[in-house]
Amino acid sequence: MEHRGLDAYGYFEREGSLGTVPDEFRGVVAAARERIGEAYGRRLHSAYLYGSVPRGTARPGSSDLDLLLVLHRAPADRDRDAADVLALGLDEDFAQIDGAGILLQDKATVLSEAERFDLGWFLACLCTPLLGADLAEHLPRYRPDSLLARETNGDLADVLPAWRTRAREASTPDEQRKLSRIFARRLVRTGFTLVMPRWGGWTSDLAESAEVFGTYYPQRAAQMRAAAAVALDPVADPALLRSYIEDLGPWLPDEYTARHGTKTPRA
Repeated sequence: MEHRGLDAYGYFEREGSLGTVPDEFRGVVAAARERIGEAYGRRLHSAYLYGSVPRGTARPGSSDLDLLLVLHRAPADRDRDAADVLALGLDEDFAQIDGAGILLQDKATVLSEAERFDLGWFLACLCTPLLGADLAEHLPRYRPDSLLARETNGDLADVLPAWRTRAREASTPDEQRKLSRIFARRLVRTGFTLVMPRWGGWTSDLAESAEVFGTYYPQRAAQMRAAAAVALDPVADPALLRSYIEDLGPWLPDEYTARHGTKTPRA
């Protein structure tokens, strides 16, 4: 039987580990651990890696470093400023990464009932512990069901207006390339979670995600495969951005709502 990222009981297996970090990225991971501790001290509850680096699929010079920092209390301005400085410093000091992204959350929010099938699932299943006590010990096991699909990616319609503004304001090729990667990643991941309950498994591989999606929506398969390629190798193409925000982007949330409903509003 195909593995599909689940254990023998049909629950998600946590993806990634410090042991699978590629050798080229071990230095930046070690530096991130040290600098996080210095920047946040006792304000930090725990820190996690996620994305291609802990999965072992990162490409030197083109992959970014993704970090989730969980604080004891809600992030304040000084915490956000520290994250900006930390991300910039890692990007400047390590040519292996093409940028660093840092998510800031607090312990109460991650463990809240409202976030049980969104942030909670994300931490428990897609994040690799780097510093501090692992909050996954306080979270349930997860299955690839419709509830999870709705609560993780059932809000694409809400972000489309901001995407249109960002695309309109992107005036340089570099800005357009960055947006093409951001938009394409979100579209592919949303397309995959749309069909995840029917497929009955999990993958973070974007190319595989597009292929899985295409088996259920062959009329959109080529479009999703192309988006997966752009997510890995972004391009500066305003017409492509328009196609994302005026065609594939609006179609996905309509189909998502029909299949899974809309994401529960957050306070």
